[in-house]
Amino acid sequence: MQEKEFLKTIFSENDFRDEELSTILPKFKKVKFSKNEYLLQEGKTENHYWFLESGFARSFVNDINGNDITTNFYSSEDIVIDYSSFFLRTPTRENIQALTNCVCWQIDFENFQQLFHGIETFREHGRTILVSSYFVLKNNRVSIIADQAKERYIQLLKDKPQIVQNVALQYIATFLGITKSSLSRIRKEISL
Repeated sequence: MQEKEFLKTIFSENDFRDEELSTILPKFKKVKFSKNEYLLQEGKTENHYWFLESGFARSFVNDINGNDITTNFYSSEDIVIDYSSFFLRTPTRENIQALTNCVCWQIDFENFQQLFHGIETFREHGRTILVSSYFVLKNNRVSIIADQAKERYIQLLKDKPQIVQNVALQYIATFLGITKSSLSRIRKEISL
């Protein structure tokens, strides 16, 4: 059980009873991914719900011209998942790739469903996470339309400084919807 200490940061003993934790924690399996390895590839159905213990990952899609465009970044304690593929059981359009060596905790769809329907605290915890993720997605979508690239970069710096410090500029630029040279110019302006 000592190995699952990370999961206790996600499923706090303040929120879950001991008997709930003794049911939940064994359902998770520790999995390691090497840099550039895929957690999920386009066209496949998401079958795992991942908690990222360490490392960095990103999700991306290929646009109509074949360019890969980053849709999200993940770092420690983030949930790494394509929600619609996982819950609707449909093939994904996204790829999820490890940017560094990563340690994740995974639960498969069947075990997730058992816990979701069997433990009310787990269900409410999951709903809270899902709603929060929706708001982040919605805000990012509005920001890409309504905010200047510099504002989007500053917000990323504020929300996820570890991403800016550890992820290649080309991925950050596509996430912000700008070119790598525009991002370099913005970074130079901010540092002055």
